Amino acid sequence: MTTDLAQGEPQNAAPGEPLVVLDHVDKHFGELHVLQDINLTINRGEVVVVIGPSGSGKSTLCRTINRLETIDSGSITLDQQPLPAEGKQLAQLRAEVGMVFQSFNLFAHKTILENVTLGPIKVRGMKKADAERLAKELLDRVGVGHQAAKYPAQLSGGQQQRVAIARALAMQPKVMLFDEPTSALDPEMIKEVLDTMVDLAQQGMTMVVVTHEMGFARTAADRVVFMADGAIVEENEPEPFFTDPQSDRAKDFLGKILKH
Repeated sequence: MTTDLAQGEPQNAAPGEPLVVLDHVDKHFGELHVLQDINLTINRGEVVVVIGPSGSGKSTLCRTINRLETIDSGSITLDQQPLPAEGKQLAQLRAEVGMVFQSFNLFAHKTILENVTLGPIKVRGMKKADAERLAKELLDRVGVGHQAAKYPAQLSGGQQQRVAIARALAMQPKVMLFDEPTSALDPEMIKEVLDTMVDLAQQGMTMVVVTHEMGFARTAADRVVFMADGAIVEENEPEPFFTDPQSDRAKDFLGKILKH
């Protein structure tokens, strides 16, 4: 039995309709203006890949969508609802916005299965047996089902990151955020994680992916968003973006990275 990972909670937004909307979003860290008048709409079922040089605001943008970072001005909505500020509603928001980080953040003292069932039981109120059944399906789906009884330290980095993806999916989120999910991995482990993400994309999961992996951006993205100095400089479908970037900043960036 397999589970369609894209089928989570009942969705209010129909396919193709706006799911996440950032409207004139600004954010400062002290004097540093890290997000400058960001306007971005992510539609349901869309894979948006955010690229750009280090320090361009990509990760901060990603982290504002589940309120790990607050914003100074503007608005962010999920399914037409503004992001809640704190308390129970914020926990509910975080359940609907799955996040996968550079570091795997698994609980070292819990088994792989326990890591994946914890959220559904504690936050979603799922019965243990149901949570374990869902977790096993998802672990099988990301190719680590046979590791369910092991502890994180017994798995490779690539396997741990796939467990982290399964854990986020177990909450049945409306959108998945990936903040440089392969940057802490050895090169041979990167492919297995990216393959898992491509699979997810093909099943219709709404995804925002911050990455340096241009091959993934080129093959899996519906849209590429290029950021520099805290602003969105350019956005386009992958093929026109990579073959004919419109801005000097994007041309310069791609010229540097695609030569290697």
